[in-house]
Amino acid sequence: MKNNLYKLTQAAERPRLAGWSAKAFTTLFFGLVLMMSQVAVAQTGTAISGKVTDKQGALPGVSVVEKGTTNGTTTDADGNFKLQLSAGAKTLTISHVGYTSQDVDVTNKSTVDITLQEDEKTLGEVVVIGYGSLNKREVSSAITHLSSSDLLRVGSNSPLMSIQGKVAGLSVTNTSAGDPNSTPNIQLRGASSRNAGLGPLYVINGIPGGNIDNINQNEIESIDVLKGGAASAIYGTRGSNGVIVITTKKGSAQSRLFYDGYTSFDFLANELKVLSKDEFLANKRGVDFGGNTNWLKEVSRQPAFSHKHTLQFSGGNGKTNYFSSVDFRDANGIDLRAGKREYGGRVNINHTTANDMFALTFSVAPRYAKTSEADYSGFNYALTLNPTLSVKDSTGRYAYINSGFFANNPVEQATSVIRGEEIKFLDVNGSAKWNILQNLNTTVTFGEVTRSARAQRFTPSNITTVINGSGRNTAYQALNENDQKSLEWLGNYFLDVNKHSVKLLAGYSYQLFTNSGFDASNEKFPSDVLTYNGLGTGLWNLEKGINGVGSYKNSSTLIAFFGRLNYDFDQKYYVSASLRREGSSKFGYGNKWGYFPAASVAWRVTQENFLKSVTWLNELKVRADYGETGNQDFDPYKSLDTYGGYGYYPFNGTPYQVWGPNQNTNYDLRWEKAINFNAGVDFELFSNQVTGSVNYYVRTNKDLLGNYNVSNPPNIQGQTFANVGTMRNTGVELQLSAAVVNKGDFSYNLGLTGAWNNNKFVSFSNNLYRGQSYVDVVGMPAPGSPGTLQRLQEGTRIGSFYALKSAGVNESGALLVYNKNGEVVPANEAKNDDKQFVGNGLPKFTLGLSNSFKYKNWDLSVFLRGAFGYKLFNTYAFYLGTPAAQENANVLTSAYDGGKYSKLTSTSTYSSLSDYFLEAGGFLKVDNVTLSYTQPLKTKFMQSVRIYATTRNLATFTKFTGGDPDLIQVNGLYPGVRTNSDNNGTLDYYPSTTQLLLGLQLTF
Repeated sequence: MKNNLYKLTQAAERPRLAGWSAKAFTTLFFGLVLMMSQVAVAQTGTAISGKVTDKQGALPGVSVVEKGTTNGTTTDADGNFKLQLSAGAKTLTISHVGYTSQDVDVTNKSTVDITLQEDEKTLGEVVVIGYGSLNKREVSSAITHLSSSDLLRVGSNSPLMSIQGKVAGLSVTNTSAGDPNSTPNIQLRGASSRNAGLGPLYVINGIPGGNIDNINQNEIESIDVLKGGAASAIYGTRGSNGVIVITTKKGSAQSRLFYDGYTSFDFLANELKVLSKDEFLANKRGVDFGGNTNWLKEVSRQPAFSHKHTLQFSGGNGKTNYFSSVDFRDANGIDLRAGKREYGGRVNINHTTANDMFALTFSVAPRYAKTSEADYSGFNYALTLNPTLSVKDSTGRYAYINSGFFANNPVEQATSVIRGEEIKFLDVNGSAKWNILQNLNTTVTFGEVTRSARAQRFTPSNITTVINGSGRNTAYQALNENDQKSLEWLGNYFLDVNKHSVKLLAGYSYQLFTNSGFDASNEKFPSDVLTYNGLGTGLWNLEKGINGVGSYKNSSTLIAFFGRLNYDFDQKYYVSASLRREGSSKFGYGNKWGYFPAASVAWRVTQENFLKSVTWLNELKVRADYGETGNQDFDPYKSLDTYGGYGYYPFNGTPYQVWGPNQNTNYDLRWEKAINFNAGVDFELFSNQVTGSVNYYVRTNKDLLGNYNVSNPPNIQGQTFANVGTMRNTGVELQLSAAVVNKGDFSYNLGLTGAWNNNKFVSFSNNLYRGQSYVDVVGMPAPGSPGTLQRLQEGTRIGSFYALKSAGVNESGALLVYNKNGEVVPANEAKNDDKQFVGNGLPKFTLGLSNSFKYKNWDLSVFLRGAFGYKLFNTYAFYLGTPAAQENANVLTSAYDGGKYSKLTSTSTYSSLSDYFLEAGGFLKVDNVTLSYTQPLKTKFMQSVRIYATTRNLATFTKFTGGDPDLIQVNGLYPGVRTNSDNNGTLDYYPSTTQLLLGLQLTF
């Protein structure tokens, strides 16, 4: 049970070591270790020391306070403490979340040893749920809790990368982790929609819809993932994709100053291999320009250097406390252009009045970031450009050719073209709680979440592509602003009578969302000096009569009334029921309001007499829950009559703007509905050395939102945004942790997450819209006309590849396939009717394995992650991996290595999609390894020093030959193939990286 409690940890980030060698860092590392191990400053006066334990061993983070004062300290990682007492001090108060506090007499004592007992009734608010928190034993739905100590150490743009693989059923993917501006894609328990959002709802410090990009990982106290429908139904129309609740740190009576800094170095990993100059010429791939260029090296910067620094300070007393954090990060991408520099901060203040009648909280978090967008196209060019072409010609100008896949010089593009953003965040929230009675309180919460992003782009007139193209320099600016205002009221009532315990919640929520922006562009500027800051000086819009500007604004409102009942009898039987009535302005006139009910039950079997004699079984809880949730994550006004511009019509020499209806009205538009069932078991075995849970779930998503083909006329447009279709996900999840070894100075803890998911697209139709039973998706790009690669069909699993089934290669190097009659024919003679289902791109099983070792002051963690049971389409092999690839372009080494792709020499079947290019996508990664040394100090200036080193993406074991399988998205409706923002196939390539991170933490 100890691992379920909140603990004071010392997680954070790391310092700048720019230009330092590995030898210099090693010297610093061991020099500090040696120095700190010899530091011991004698203290004068009355001192007390001791150790705090529970039945499992040492307890870190326990509060030790001289009773009646604010003089105190906390136990270190080994449960030890030392405190200078005031004159005449007699009693210490020892307290920790989830344990019964103890007063210890220290009269005439210099050492004490204390064993805390777990508080069975008030084990602590371990699990944060919707609009509240519960003791873990009271939870009757599927919720996974992570404390700050559970988070992975990564130098990433998003704190969500720190939970990758840590929560069973939660898929966190980032197909361009080497780009400091990239954000991960999050999906819980499989895809759940066609065209509405697939990501979960974020609740940050109690505010639904919080901004995940405005969180520093060091600020996080805990993350709770609400997976079960009963847990997330309290959030109504936004709970279908799960809810992630993030709680940031708060102050305490113990003053604390903490620094964390790191440097990180990213190196290319699992990159695609192309022909060298000699191989290119030997295989007669193109003209010899006399140079010898490794284009992949030229468009990369290795290592890509980043550093981040965080300074936190907190303190206060029993009634008022504060937590403050400031951070700075400067990160570079693995490409030549990507970068991000950001400054952020957070202040959390908590105050309780002297009579405990009122409690006030206030939090403000500003952040500013300036970014330079990654040049993804640079790596495309690097794969295909002629290696005999030099970066610059004999005159010193960038070399340029207009043959091959891409006519460009990627080095010139990356270093000359400006593409970036300035982003400002501001999160403000506060609450006022009135404790009317000891068991009755009411809370009002307000919050505002804002984001403002100014995009800036400029292409100068002196780069080769412009000189050989239009000859015009171009500039663009856009400002997009998002604002969310929230006001919520909560009422809580608690009642304990004998063996009965009741908790009642009632609430009201109001949220207003506003989005607005404008953009402007122009060309043909007289000078490049002003870049994007002189849009009015361009002549192009004036000469062509083009407006060149645009703007928009939209808003939506969400209002809800909700309530929940939690009841338990004798801490043995638990029942929870909730109901939310919610209205959204996005829906049609007759469907703006809906009800979202939920219920869950749990039985702590180990509380029964017939199991109390089973000493090795400490906890066994069986639970089940049901909940209905919704999804309204789409643009406003989809249900309304809206008008838009259709260009300009000249009349008598004057151009007039043409306006007309730009979408079909749908007054019946409503939220997607998800019907969730979950059954699970929680267990603790062998004196809590083994703990875990198993969940089985079924989620059926009905009335899926999406564009549906309709006849035209009578409809104005050929598509209507409507509720059409049904999808079902089922699965099993396992979460397990075990204290494998705990002897003396050495311990080894293991954590395991595993998830199996099965998906079925049930139907495309409903009572109003009936039509085809399938849709062909993921159109593959030129050259050639490959067509679509996947089919979304009723009764099948999403991500199903629908292509020709290969039958080998003939003597002329042409691809052979089976037609619908089972006959073998050349692929270029096959028809569309000959396609069949040939594989699936959705993983069947995912795995995360944490290994934590501790020996004295040393800590080592090794985290493995994997996905299994699916296929990936090797897009790069299809376009660039065969001898039949386009002439005058470089190709992958697979075209001439004697393997299966080198046999395809005929150009006649070059663009024929088949399972010849499908490969097993399963992989196992050594994903994160961290080694650290912590030296506690006995000085009045500093409490501890921690030095650590982390590697990310250290090794990947896979049969996939198309680079790192993690680069191909497996979330969403089209898993298993590289797609762009339009869900079509793409050759975009941004290689994966191995990251080395070196950090330092100081606690004062």
